[in-house]
Amino acid sequence: MRAATTANPEQRKATRPRADALRNRERIVTAAREMFVEHGPEVPLDEIARRAGVGNATLYRNFPDRDALVREVVCSVMDRTARAAEQALAETGDAFDALEHFVHASADERISALCPMVSSTFDRHHPDLEAARERVEHLVEEVMDRAKGAGQLRPDVGVGDVMVAVAQLSRPPAGTGCGSIDRFVHRHLQLFLDGLRAPARSALPGVTATLEDLRRA
Repeated sequence: MRAATTANPEQRKATRPRADALRNRERIVTAAREMFVEHGPEVPLDEIARRAGVGNATLYRNFPDRDALVREVVCSVMDRTARAAEQALAETGDAFDALEHFVHASADERISALCPMVSSTFDRHHPDLEAARERVEHLVEEVMDRAKGAGQLRPDVGVGDVMVAVAQLSRPPAGTGCGSIDRFVHRHLQLFLDGLRAPARSALPGVTATLEDLRRA
């Protein structure tokens, strides 16, 4: 699993922390992300502190409760996946390449394991979470529109189709751990991405999945 670093958008920064305090915060979020993926969102916070190499007081000073920590983990993951697509688009100018980077980065960040936390009991409409989610949605929508305009992406798919496929294809089968799918996830995601390329080889059944469809679901 690649080491994760915490991205803190300006709206989540009240003051500029000291370098050592920022490193501690990053270690906590990295450890929490790993343990949430491995054990679920109810993993004991003292275990997260132990893996991060900090004291319980340091954890609670940064995150006063579990909801605050879960929210920061989800936001930081979405921030990094968005940056991966933005970087690919800036470096190559190729919209489909940027879409590929987003899809594979999402799998590396274990978005399929973390997304169920957004549906848990904590505030799904918190401003930080809404801002991070909207950033990802707008970016993927922009990338897909550009790829369609360039004739790279089949016209009958929507952002919701991509989000559902990434979640499903990067999720381990029932009864198995995340590690069991690592050998296959990028292979299967690339097969999916190849199926998105224009011209389409077949007509898709049903209708395009939108972000509104996912929210209602």
